Amino acid sequence: MDMLTVTIDGNKVQVPAGSTILDAAHVAGVDIPTLCYLKDINVVGVCRVCVVEVEGAKSLQASCVTPASDGMVVRSNTPAVREARKTVLELIISNHPYECLTCQRSGNCELQAMADRFNIRDIEYEGEKSEFPKDPSSPSIVRDPNKCILCRRCVSVCQEVQSVCALAPNDRGFDTMVGPAFADDLIQAVCTMCGQCALVCPVGALTEHDATEDVWSALAEPTKHVVVQTAPAVRASIGEELGMPAGSRVTGQMVAALRRLGFDKVFDTDFTADLTIIEEGHELLERLNTGGALPLITSCSPGWIKFIEHFFPSLLQHVSSCKSPQQMFGALAKTYYAEKAGIDPKDIYVVSVMPCTAKKFEAQRPEMTSSGYPDVDVVLTTRELGRMIREAGIDFQSLPAEDYDDPLGISTGAAVIFGASGGVMEAALRTVYEVVTDSELENIDFEDVRGIEGCKEAQVDINGTIVKVAVTNGLKNARKLLERIAKGEADYHFVEIMACPGGCIGGGGQPIPTDTEIRLKRISAIYEEDRNMPIRKSHLNPHVQELYKEFLGKPLGEKSHELLHTHYAPRSKV
Repeated sequence: MDMLTVTIDGNKVQVPAGSTILDAAHVAGVDIPTLCYLKDINVVGVCRVCVVEVEGAKSLQASCVTPASDGMVVRSNTPAVREARKTVLELIISNHPYECLTCQRSGNCELQAMADRFNIRDIEYEGEKSEFPKDPSSPSIVRDPNKCILCRRCVSVCQEVQSVCALAPNDRGFDTMVGPAFADDLIQAVCTMCGQCALVCPVGALTEHDATEDVWSALAEPTKHVVVQTAPAVRASIGEELGMPAGSRVTGQMVAALRRLGFDKVFDTDFTADLTIIEEGHELLERLNTGGALPLITSCSPGWIKFIEHFFPSLLQHVSSCKSPQQMFGALAKTYYAEKAGIDPKDIYVVSVMPCTAKKFEAQRPEMTSSGYPDVDVVLTTRELGRMIREAGIDFQSLPAEDYDDPLGISTGAAVIFGASGGVMEAALRTVYEVVTDSELENIDFEDVRGIEGCKEAQVDINGTIVKVAVTNGLKNARKLLERIAKGEADYHFVEIMACPGGCIGGGGQPIPTDTEIRLKRISAIYEEDRNMPIRKSHLNPHVQELYKEFLGKPLGEKSHELLHTHYAPRSKV
């Protein structure tokens, strides 16, 4: 590889050919500020905060887009550079609402942090400000265009990572607004509600639809029996939201905190993740034995489900009819649990804590009411739970670990790994192999389906039948895989698709920032939790076995279909 020698603030460093000045600065240990830059995703140089002096250049250069050259001399901290950066920031702030105290991103806002870094205390520029209507139309994401700094990070993620293209700049100049085409509301757009836009927004222009007040109200209502379920990925990320290192495993402390918030029962979505594996595994076997539509594609990710409804409706027959674990839990909470606890289902209020903004949309789908009531009443993201814990004054890090409640709190390692890309596939293979062969699987770690690569493939020999599987994460990767399936170029039997990069651990409701390094730390925590579980296969969960004996009867039975399965329908592409 050809190497270039670049001098940054008097320090000579070597970087590979093709590097930018910003890349060279990172090697030199120089922190050049950026607002619009997202490595490998949004490299457009529109904010101009990253400008530097380059010896021989007539003007300041945006370091994120300017290629480094051999012998280049760069100065990143001259009076002219500092003045230019400060002026740019003052101009951005001059057209920004002064709502820091009431903004959801206060304390975790890149523009706020940048203003502090450059000691900006007064804004000299006064004049007209952009005024756009706020868009709360989506159950998942709230848009406030007045806070948008036009960095286009959300546009790049929506287009380049997710291939959905729900967001783009509208109009020009001072009237530019980033949003759906024709300035439509988000609910009218072909949006999957995945929340990756909110995850990369540097300010408060895109945020989750906050439901914390709904939960506080339910907890204060004496007639309500309020139960909470927590998704697998949350236990590996809520610590970050409360000041702990990325990848901290805090399952027991999270359970303790939820009890202190006032929930009547603290349950685990992992219980119904185990149940999903039983139902989905038997669905796969049924299709293999009866010539059903293959490949069978998982249905746990609501952002992915909305994506296929919009863009590949002809392939809906391939999607599993299983509800997601979140919705299965809600249906059981208001039937099976209500019956065992002797509580009227109308008095049970189900709260979900999810890493995902699309779960808010999923909970409101009209078909998710098989118990006669909404399966799930309200969904909180990991970020919202963090806010509630802080508001309650709970010292999270000092809490003693506590266990989930019975019976919907018992789970296995197979359920825990649902939080990582490949986890659903691995959990399913652990169960399907043993159900078919009636023999114990010696090595239950399916390494081939792990990781955050775009598409992973594997083959498993199950009693002489070679089962071909594929795993993908991120909707752009899903699109490529679906195009191959539609053309008949992919002969898989079973496919796992997750809407978000890295799977649920990279969901749109997770702590900000979320990047590749952080995703990998969360994934490591998920698999460590799996390794430490006493039971690591879904079909061996004793409480799931009891559920079938007492209530459901059998996998894919009449009761299971009534409560645990659903259907999906085509949506408009426009």
